[in-house]
Amino acid sequence: MTHPWFAGAAPPRVLAHRGLVTAEDARAGIVENSFAAIVAAHAAGAAYVESDCHRTADGVIVLFHDEDLSRVTGDPRKVAQVGSRELEQLMAERGGLVTLAQALDAFPTLRFNLDVKAADAAVDVGTIVARHADRVLLTSFSDARRLAALRAAASTGRGTRPATSGGRRTIARVLTALTARSDRLLTRALADVDALQVPERQGALRIVTPRFLSAAHRHGVEVHVWTVNDPGDMVRLVESGVDGIVTDRADVALATLS
Repeated sequence: MTHPWFAGAAPPRVLAHRGLVTAEDARAGIVENSFAAIVAAHAAGAAYVESDCHRTADGVIVLFHDEDLSRVTGDPRKVAQVGSRELEQLMAERGGLVTLAQALDAFPTLRFNLDVKAADAAVDVGTIVARHADRVLLTSFSDARRLAALRAAASTGRGTRPATSGGRRTIARVLTALTARSDRLLTRALADVDALQVPERQGALRIVTPRFLSAAHRHGVEVHVWTVNDPGDMVRLVESGVDGIVTDRADVALATLS
C-alpha cells in the first residue's frame, strides 16, 4: 500500500528545500529552515517541506541544517552546544527558530521530509513524529540514524510508521544491484524504503538513469532529485520519469511544473 505521505499531491512532487527564502526575504535577513521560510513555502502552495533535525544542548529538536551556527548566524558553536532559548534569540531576526514539534503542530496540512542530521537526535525525532506519521517521511545520509528514528516512532505503538527514504548505504546497494543485474539484491536493497532521494550526479557518477528510475518504479519506490533550481532541469527530470523535485525555489517549481 502507498504510504499516506504520498497522498498529499500527485507527482511530480515539489519539495520545498528548507522552506522557501526568496531574494526579497533574504535581503530582509530571513534564513532557511526558519519559521518564516516554512510560512513562505506554505503560502506559495507547497504541499511538502524538506527540513533537517538537530538536538540542542537542552534536548530540543530544532529544524536546522548545519552542525554549527556559523553560516546562518555567524556564531561558531555547534547546535548541540547551544540551548534552545539562546538559539531562539539568535534566530529572532532571521525568521524565527522553529522546533520540530512546533512545525508539526503549526502546519497541520503540510507534509514534512525530515533529514536526521545528528545521531543523538534520532530517537527524539522518531518519538515526536510518531503521532504525525501519516505526513512525515524520515531520511538521513546515515541509514543507522534513519532506522533508529523509525524504530523510535514504531515503539509508540500508534500504528502507521513514517514513510522513509534510503541513506547512502541503501543507495550504494541499489547501484551495486543494478551493476550486477541482480533483481534479488535490488529487492533486498529496496525492502524498507518508500523513496530514493538522490542528486542527479555524484561527481562523475550519474545516479539518475533510465535503469535507476525503472528499477525503483518496478518496486513501487519513488525517485526525488535534489537540489534542482533551474526550471529547464526541473522539466527535463520530470519528463525523464522523476517523481519529485527538491528545490530552493518551490515557487518557481510549482509554477513551472503545474
